Amino acid sequence: MKNINPNDVMRPTGFGQRKMMPRACVTDGKKHLRLFLAEALEELGFITSECDQASELAGVLDMHQPDLVVLGVSANGIEVGEILEALVRKSFSGKLLVIGQPESIIVKAVRQIGEEYGIAMLPSLPTPFSAGTLRASVATLLPAEPAPSPAVDVAEALKAGWLELWYQQKINVRTLAPSGAEALVRMRHPAWGVVPPAYFIPDDKDPCFRSLSEFVVGRAVEDWRYLLEQQGPVDLSINLPVSFLGDRQAVRNLCLAMPSHPAFAGLLIEINSAEVIDNLDLVIDVARQLRLHNIAISIDNVGVEWPALMGLRSFPFVELKVDHQFVTGCADDRLRQTVCRHIIALAQDHGARALAQGVETRADFVTAHGLGFDLVQGYLFGKPMGIKKFARSRPLLATSEQKA
Repeated sequence: MKNINPNDVMRPTGFGQRKMMPRACVTDGKKHLRLFLAEALEELGFITSECDQASELAGVLDMHQPDLVVLGVSANGIEVGEILEALVRKSFSGKLLVIGQPESIIVKAVRQIGEEYGIAMLPSLPTPFSAGTLRASVATLLPAEPAPSPAVDVAEALKAGWLELWYQQKINVRTLAPSGAEALVRMRHPAWGVVPPAYFIPDDKDPCFRSLSEFVVGRAVEDWRYLLEQQGPVDLSINLPVSFLGDRQAVRNLCLAMPSHPAFAGLLIEINSAEVIDNLDLVIDVARQLRLHNIAISIDNVGVEWPALMGLRSFPFVELKVDHQFVTGCADDRLRQTVCRHIIALAQDHGARALAQGVETRADFVTAHGLGFDLVQGYLFGKPMGIKKFARSRPLLATSEQKA
């Protein structure tokens, strides 16, 4: 490392616990380690950036102003000395987390140099490490305040740009190949991190509901274009309230928003089954119109009310999603299996797909396969994830049972 006089470097004093979402830069020469760290930090609520060369760090520090720099010191990694030099020259005021054995020569050297030049150091993170030990290492940087109560104003969230869509894979039962993904709205609040939908989804009579629905449509189209560049076309589905379908201008705007790209296979709109049954004439009429614009309707959360969908003269629905309460644990429950069989038969009679949501164990999956479902969705195959992580993901049948 070049000679730098510590007295020549002006540094801000102190670094307190943040109320805003923390930012982290993952700095390591190994791509797989950078991806793992970035994903783990994003799960904790960090906004992440990556850097694989010392020459890139100065630009990242200027652009992203991270609160945390994670530094891998593997023998074939990037130039550790130049990384430290860049941190000093840029008056880095955050904290440095070094990954490596605390007693190793290089980790001790990094800590000594860092402390010599006034870089705030977190305790080293020994390898191998897990998401849990990583969380413990960065706990002081995580927001200390609890989730908001009462609910967050969705109008404020829309204006501030806090909303985003997370995606969960739908899996073909027979091939285990991905078959589209469902978009689920999430909020990254600047003080509380990722906020569950229950805190901000308004009542369907709220005037903000249409704005939220329009956000979902617009962001899904943007994300589809991003995924097209990253991994090829992906069939997406979004959730909308039935009140959206009753607004002619909203439906017209929805049709106009559809991509004209030849790879776009269409958009699937999921409507809750209770809303569909209470508004059958409206939903059927709009569904027939939407098909001409490459948009189809899926009936979500179908359960014991399935007989209300029998005997319809027109059935313009392409998918029936069985409510998770009849799928999770169905391997040991004959009543749940019976409900599933009836819904599957209803879907097959009308040429629609049947999807089991809430598949959390191998036993549930084996049962869903035996019952004749076309698609499955659930934690066994992965939780919902942000668009960047989703673009990098390659779904595989889980090797161990996962719980929420």
